[in-house]
Amino acid sequence: MCLTAELFYVRDGQINEYALNFVVPVPATITDLHFTWQSLTRKPLPYTLHVDVTDQQNAMHPPTVNISNEGFVPTEPQTWRVDLPCTHTVAAEVDIIIFLNVSTGSSSSALRFRRKKICLKEAPRPAVRVDSVPHAPTSADIFYAGAGCAGGALLIAAVAAAACRARARKLRRARSDEQDAHAFLPDSSCKSAASYTSYRRPTSLPAAAAEEKARDLQQRIAELTIQRCRVRLRSVAMEGTFGRVYRGTYADEDAREQEVLVKTVAEHASQVQVSLLLQEGCMLYGLHHERVLSVLGVSIEDQTAPFLLYPWNSTWRNLKQFLLACRGVTVGGAAGGAPPPPPLTTQHVVRMALHALDGLLYLHSQHVLHKDIAARNCIVDENLRVMIADNALSRDLFPADYHCLGDNENRPIKWLALEALTKRQFSPAADVWALGVLLWELTTLAHQPYAEVDPFEVAAYLRDGYRLQQPANCPDELFAVMAYCWAMSPDDRPTLPQLQIFLRDFHTQLTRFV
Repeated sequence: MCLTAELFYVRDGQINEYALNFVVPVPATITDLHFTWQSLTRKPLPYTLHVDVTDQQNAMHPPTVNISNEGFVPTEPQTWRVDLPCTHTVAAEVDIIIFLNVSTGSSSSALRFRRKKICLKEAPRPAVRVDSVPHAPTSADIFYAGAGCAGGALLIAAVAAAACRARARKLRRARSDEQDAHAFLPDSSCKSAASYTSYRRPTSLPAAAAEEKARDLQQRIAELTIQRCRVRLRSVAMEGTFGRVYRGTYADEDAREQEVLVKTVAEHASQVQVSLLLQEGCMLYGLHHERVLSVLGVSIEDQTAPFLLYPWNSTWRNLKQFLLACRGVTVGGAAGGAPPPPPLTTQHVVRMALHALDGLLYLHSQHVLHKDIAARNCIVDENLRVMIADNALSRDLFPADYHCLGDNENRPIKWLALEALTKRQFSPAADVWALGVLLWELTTLAHQPYAEVDPFEVAAYLRDGYRLQQPANCPDELFAVMAYCWAMSPDDRPTLPQLQIFLRDFHTQLTRFV
């Protein structure tokens, strides 16, 4: 049986900051947003309305609203509309914030609804109607707003269609490549102190294909939602300033338990940190590949920190912690509690690099850029098989790997390609650069790249032609691969298929001598 799910922004006078921090993508086939509101008091409530747009490429005409910017929330349900017309001159994503302030006399409520409008260079096919509130699978959000003076109830609910229970259960269990539902979470243009590097569809990849992958955020959360009572936390795997990673178990509707890894935050975490956990934790949702670890489920309950669940095995470990253990560095809380691993050979390193490359190649085939490829964001099992994971909580769990250059953005400076570092230009070639740094991490057993270089000097250092030094005991052929990945021009860097061919051939040569 299919169920309808509601995501409340405000309920019983309590604002749900988690929901307000979501950035909801608006597909290219949706040209307007419809809102239904009502004052639950016996008198109209004054409001002010404003729509703010960040559009540097002129991808969208100025939005229009069919109600006045100031007025009163009606006492009867009424619907108003925000039109978001694209120019169709360029393919881009436009950041939109709808500001709504409602006054109850003694106080006022200021709400911000964040959207990411997807505009294509060519108008989408007119087969999809967008002149009215669409049906749930492709709906713009419908909001219900009301206010009460005695109870202080300002209710704003975003109504979206949840998946059928059986389909949601199937999605949570699926680990095959046959699933074709892919979620994209565009990155924010906000440069706040807690801003983050997530992934977005690259403009160099087909915009139409990327558009097909865009999914309604509320539907995605509904598909992932699980009951908190089915989750049991057993032990702490990793711990940061506010981030917590637990080992635990999850019991599905048939009471079958499976091991899981749970990412969450402490009670003192800010709402922005909670929002980043959810957004970055869902970045690989719907992507199924043996070299990619994607989220299994999400538990969001009122007044508690959200849980993000990942399929887990007691023999799996964080790759960076594993590499540190290989060179005898004591690391607390390594997931799985495995004994010290045996020494790695060059053959091991190349095979692990191929695993990470296969995972990244799959992400790019789905028009997804990772933007934070590094050992800290990978998982390795007892057979040295590597999987790429998301970067949720990485800034908190590995603070030495991220730096702020005075722009209030904490970024993996020493893993970024020059154009990504200086111009924030991300592409498959930028991921290739980071893959080269990951290969360097594998050969050095997780030494810090550019440890002697101040983060503020990294851009100049790279611009002058300096790169990471060849690690000890690293074959010249393998270091040459890294050096090619760090070419100044993105066009001069090898593609992932080219790297795959070379590393496979090199691995074959190594195997012949063993």
